[in-house]
Amino acid sequence: MTVLIVGGGAVGSFLGWALASGGRDVAIVRRQLAGGPVRADLAVVESAGRSRTANVLEVRDPGELSSAPELILFAVKMYDLDAAIGACAAWPKAPALTVQNGVGAEELVLGQRPATGVIAGSLTTAVERFGPGEIRRLRQGGLGLAPVRGTVDGLVAELGRPFTASGLPVRQFRDPDAMKWSKLLANLIANATAAIVDLDPARIYGHPGLFDIEHRQLREAIAVMGRLGLRPVALPGADARLLSLVTSLPGRLSQEILRRFVGSARGGKDPSLRVQVTAGSGPSEVDWLNGAVARAAARVGIEATVNRRLTGLVTEVLANPDRRAWFRGHPDRLVEAMTDQAG
Repeated sequence: MTVLIVGGGAVGSFLGWALASGGRDVAIVRRQLAGGPVRADLAVVESAGRSRTANVLEVRDPGELSSAPELILFAVKMYDLDAAIGACAAWPKAPALTVQNGVGAEELVLGQRPATGVIAGSLTTAVERFGPGEIRRLRQGGLGLAPVRGTVDGLVAELGRPFTASGLPVRQFRDPDAMKWSKLLANLIANATAAIVDLDPARIYGHPGLFDIEHRQLREAIAVMGRLGLRPVALPGADARLLSLVTSLPGRLSQEILRRFVGSARGGKDPSLRVQVTAGSGPSEVDWLNGAVARAAARVGIEATVNRRLTGLVTEVLANPDRRAWFRGHPDRLVEAMTDQAG
C-alpha cells in the first residue's frame, strides 16, 4: 500500500523521503511533471553534511495511482489546502494526515472528506528544498501526531515506525487541538513582525519595541488557549510549555531567553511570512496564524488586538508595494502603527 503525498515542496519531499527511508511505498504529487509516473531519488542533506537517499514514485495527479493509497498526507500551504483536498476526490475513503502550520487544516479536511479518518500532524524540523531531488535539514526537530476522527489510532502508531527509523523523532498526542495550538505558538515567533519590517528574527528580538509586540502576541495566544481549555504541550524539539513559562517572566529576562530560543529554533531558515512578503505576490498563511488567534479570541470573548493588527499589516504589505517599502527596515514605524491601533 502507498502513502500519497500531496505537496512536493520542502516539507512534502522531506516527509516522503522519511517514509520511504523507513520502508514505506511513497508517491509524491508533482504538478510540473510532463509525462506519466516516474521513479525518482530524494536526498536529504543533514546539517553536518551527511546525505541519505530514498526512492519514491512521482505522479502528476493523485488519480494516476493504480489503487487507493493507505494514507493521503497533505503537505501544501494552508491557502492551497482546499484545492488539494478536492484533487484527491478519486480516493474518498483514504485517511488523511495534515501537517500545515496554523489552525484550521483538519476542519477543511473534515468538511470535504466526511467518510475518512483524519490525523493531525505538527512538524518541528526545519527543512529547505535545494533544487530537484535535494532537501536540507537545517534543524533536527521531530513530528507530533494526534488522531482527530475515525479509527486511526493503529495507523498513528504504524506511521511512527518508518518516521522513527528514518531518524525523525515522533511523539503521539491525544489532543490534536493542544498539539496544533502549541505548534502555532512556535510559528508566531518573529514571523509577522519579520514580514512587515523585513528584518531577521535576531534583530526582531534585539529591538525593545518589536520584542514588546512579540511578547504581547504570544501572551494573547496563550490566553486564548486557556479559554479554550488547552494546555501547551512538549512537541519533539519544541516545548511550548517553556514558551508559556517564559512569557510570564519579567520583560527583560524573557527577552533574553526568547532571543536565544529564536536563534536556534529556525535553524537559520527565514520565517515563512517574511518569505512570502519578500516574494511580493500571492497569498500568505497569516490568516491561519495570527488571524486564527484573533478569531478564536473573539469566539471566547477576549481581545487579541496585537494579533488582529499584525494580521492586517501583513496583508497590507503583501498587497501594497508602497506600504511594504514604508515599513522595510524601520522597526519604529511598526511600533508606532501598533501603538496607534491600541489607542
